[in-house]
Amino acid sequence: MKDYRDMVVLVTGANRGLGRAFVDALVERGTGKIYAAARNPQEFGLPGVTSVRLDVTDRAQVAEVAHSASDVTMVINNAGVHLRSSVFDDDCVDVVDGVLNTNLLGSLAVSAAFAPLLIANGGGVIANMLSAGSWLAGPGNLAYAVSKAAALSLTNNLRAELGPRGVQVTAIHAGFIDTDMMAAFPGPKLDPRAVADEALTQIAAGSQEVLVDEMSQKAKAAAALPVPRFGS
Repeated sequence: MKDYRDMVVLVTGANRGLGRAFVDALVERGTGKIYAAARNPQEFGLPGVTSVRLDVTDRAQVAEVAHSASDVTMVINNAGVHLRSSVFDDDCVDVVDGVLNTNLLGSLAVSAAFAPLLIANGGGVIANMLSAGSWLAGPGNLAYAVSKAAALSLTNNLRAELGPRGVQVTAIHAGFIDTDMMAAFPGPKLDPRAVADEALTQIAAGSQEVLVDEMSQKAKAAAALPVPRFGS
C-alpha cells in the first residue's frame, strides 16, 4: 500500500473539475508535495500545493516543467477536452485532430517527459484519466471516443514498457462526471471528489485498472462481446 505522504504528485488540468478534486483529495491524504498544473494556473493557497503553468500540447512547456519538477514520483494525466463531432461534420477531421492533440498526445508528452524521472526516483506511478468512452461509441461522440480508446492503448503500451522498470501505470475509467465538460449531458453524474477518492485509494493498493462506476464496468464487458452481423 503506497503512502501519499511519501509522494510528490503532478496533476494536469488541476485548476477545476476533476483535476481540482484530485488536488483536494491529495491534500487530505497529506501528500508530501503536489504540483497543480494547468494552462491558466490559480493559486490554491493549500499546504504543499505548488501551482504550475502547463499546456500539455506545448512540448517545450512540458520539458520545462519536467526539468523544474524533477522530484515527481506520481503523474496524474487528467487534462482533457470534449468536443462533439460527427463524420458528417465538414470539420470532423480538424476536431478529432485537436482533441487527440490534448487527450492522447498531451498525455504521451507528459508521460514520456516524466518516465525517466520516475525511474530515477526509484519507480512511481503514471495514472491516466480515461473514460467509459474508451469502449463506447455513439453519434456525435467521434472525437472524444476515438481519443479515449487511443489513450487506453497508450496506457497499455506504457505499462508494458514501464512496469518492468518499477513504474505502475493505471487506467482510470468513469462514466459521466459532474464537471463543466459534461454540463450539457442530462441524467445523473458522478461526484468528482468521489471519483478522485476512489481512484487514489485503488492506486495506492496497486490497481492498474480502476473502473469507478457501473457504466465503466458494463462498457468494458460489452466491448468483449462479438460484433453483431450487419443488419441484425
